[in-house]
Amino acid sequence: MKKLSAALIFLFFNLIALAQTEKKAPASKPKIVVGIVVDQMRQEYFYKFQDRYTEGGFKRLIKDGFMMKNAHYNYIPTYTGPGHASVYTGTTPATHGIIANDWYVRSLGRTMYCAEDSTVTAVGGDAENGKISPRNMYSTTISDEMRFASNKRSKVIGIAIKDRGASLPAGHLGDAYWFDNITGNFMTSTYYYDSLPTWVQKFNERKLAEKYSSKKWETLFPIETYKQSIADDNTFEGPFIGQEKTVFPYDLPSLMENNGGLGIIAGTPFGNTLTLEMAYAAIEGEKLGKRGETDLLSISFSSPDYIGHRFGPTAVELEDNYLRLDRELEQFFNFLDKEYGKNEYLVFLTADHAVADIVDYMLSENVPAGNFNTRYILTQMRGFSILKYGEGNWISSFTNEQVFLNHDLAKEKGVNIEQMQRDLAEFLLKFPGIKEVYTGTDMRRMDYLTGKKSLLQMGYNHKASGDLLLVLEPAWLSSSFKGTTHGTGYTYDTHVPIVFMGWKVPQGESSRYATVTDIAPTLSMMLNIRLPNGATGQPILEIVDKK
Repeated sequence: MKKLSAALIFLFFNLIALAQTEKKAPASKPKIVVGIVVDQMRQEYFYKFQDRYTEGGFKRLIKDGFMMKNAHYNYIPTYTGPGHASVYTGTTPATHGIIANDWYVRSLGRTMYCAEDSTVTAVGGDAENGKISPRNMYSTTISDEMRFASNKRSKVIGIAIKDRGASLPAGHLGDAYWFDNITGNFMTSTYYYDSLPTWVQKFNERKLAEKYSSKKWETLFPIETYKQSIADDNTFEGPFIGQEKTVFPYDLPSLMENNGGLGIIAGTPFGNTLTLEMAYAAIEGEKLGKRGETDLLSISFSSPDYIGHRFGPTAVELEDNYLRLDRELEQFFNFLDKEYGKNEYLVFLTADHAVADIVDYMLSENVPAGNFNTRYILTQMRGFSILKYGEGNWISSFTNEQVFLNHDLAKEKGVNIEQMQRDLAEFLLKFPGIKEVYTGTDMRRMDYLTGKKSLLQMGYNHKASGDLLLVLEPAWLSSSFKGTTHGTGYTYDTHVPIVFMGWKVPQGESSRYATVTDIAPTLSMMLNIRLPNGATGQPILEIVDKK
């Protein structure tokens, strides 16, 4: 009897051990991949505000996930369009072709928007906000490759306030939905559908934009406790139209008329709430992760960028945004746990760029900085060109710190473009704020491996980029407004988070240099699918080759 009892006890504990082993063993593939891009997030925000983060939001990513603490963008310019494209293609603008949010196109004689497509029309929103597709992106994305790997059984959904934040991550084969500031609805274009899916229509019927725009934006905690920010009442930040000061609270109904109507919520934390509500609706409406295939949901939080531009990285408004976003992420991760199982989904979080400090604030702290007057420099370049080469409009465009010369005029007058590039480069170096100038010819002929010139080259597309590429001094910005911006190759713009959590992800962190173009190759290795066809990044070995 004792022997039988011992045998039963032995069997009992073995069954428990077996059950625990089976419970811990990850599935052969995740049910869903959730890609999160926080528009304009510095790496430091993970730590700067962590004293008041919850345990289940940003802290959970650190505790349960694997963080690359020294992750950067490896090209210039650091803007939203190129950022989203680079994360999902695993390559830089030199290859995927999204060289900025907008850029000058010589053949058109005008500036082109990164996601514009005149061949499609709006579905479910205002006509002017519907001419959107990913056709200007030349390479495939990890989302495309997931679709190809499953013979298109996998679903891909991209969601964002900004159309470029939804359409570029969704790739060429996915579906994308973005916020229409005119109607307050989420919309798409005929690139994707001729009419909105039923679940999107039902979501829009909830009129959440009207609900959130009827609120006041007040601080989550007593305002005197925001110790990581400068005084709320200051002269550095950009007020909403109709206000003289940038101080809490913000009464949104009274500000709507002069600040974009329903679109005002994009510049508040309620834009994050609206985005996540749409994400929940997509998971339910498309039954994502519930059909035996690995689906992908791309979420881009656009509101931190609008808030960051207006108020800067030292503002109470920015701190409040991240404290609120942290709590919403906690709820979202808890939802994913319940919906799929704790280790049955894969999440990555990154940003499309970081941000510079406000120039006037830096100057007030005796830090060298400056505002770069592009109009003045353009006038000087035109005057120099006329004196040297004769009458004519020699400068076609000066955008994104790139100069586009008039090649047709140069050919007509027998002026050598390469010599003109060199002459103007030398001329520009005389002006304060300009640190370096490189010519398009140099970008084509040389192979730069280090420094800002290497970052410029990784962002330089032979068919689309300009004749001269400028690098400004640190903390100098091309902005004529209060608030701040981004776009440079300095660490304040390039240093962003890369963190993976969930399915087959070990816990830990690394200070090894990594780039955002490593994200897509890492996913390819984890999911055993093809690399995006233009990928130049490398998989993060600490994650894919864990012991």
